[in-house]
Amino acid sequence: MTDTSPRRLALGDTLRLLRGSAGLSGKQLAEQLGWQASKISKIENARQSVTDTDLVDLGLALDLDDAQVEELRNELRAIRIEEARWSQQLRVGHRQLQQNVAQADHAASHISVFSLALVPGLLQTAEYARHVFASLAELHDSPRDTDAAVRARMDRQQVLYDDSKQIELLMAESVLRHPAAPTTVMLGQIDRLITVQGLPSLRFGIIPFDSPLPAAVAHNFVMKDDTVTVELINTEFTTQDADDVALYRRYFDQLWGVAAEGEAARAILTRVASELPSG
Repeated sequence: MTDTSPRRLALGDTLRLLRGSAGLSGKQLAEQLGWQASKISKIENARQSVTDTDLVDLGLALDLDDAQVEELRNELRAIRIEEARWSQQLRVGHRQLQQNVAQADHAASHISVFSLALVPGLLQTAEYARHVFASLAELHDSPRDTDAAVRARMDRQQVLYDDSKQIELLMAESVLRHPAAPTTVMLGQIDRLITVQGLPSLRFGIIPFDSPLPAAVAHNFVMKDDTVTVELINTEFTTQDADDVALYRRYFDQLWGVAAEGEAARAILTRVASELPSG
């Protein structure tokens, strides 16, 4: 991790003190847990992210009571919420965030995206992405690393050509009706959406304006295997809770039931292109 937060460092210090109180060296604790010896040192020095499961395992190994373990888990949750804020994630601009997302894309076998306001990043043209990053940098008052962020987003799109992956990208027609870029850029973006539909790994759909939604959900979300990320204006929220994941998967499947695909989606794209303002 880079630019480690003071709270992560403090959590590592707490775990080191608890290990010392138990009379265990890092090597002894790692052996007891079946971990590599270096993992204890990395966690205690905040060079490796500790997970919720790690904390539960450490609690058992160090003979902590339920209240102590829950306090550690609550602190980890608070750290994650703090770090998830866009003001934190975008302190060095959008390029690093795009690279982090690319790593998650590469690791996932199944990627599902529902977008209400923007063309999904994996399908954006460079010029469309340029306008998106510029507007978001202005909104969040973050560093303007637009060129680097666009390059990183274009690099991410290589995942579309990995036939071993299953990628589902679903967006509302409002994405096109409330354009994020000038008409010339939107025309190129629409052409891109038409041409990618033949990719074997990709399922692409559009929710038409006149289609009734199965439920009124007013936020974007991304599913990568068993992880759901909900994107809000100030932060993002990630969950791996089985019930949460099942709920989002169920809703996503319902959205496909009202989505236009194939020729129907192309018809929407063609119609929108013809109705965009000139100039």
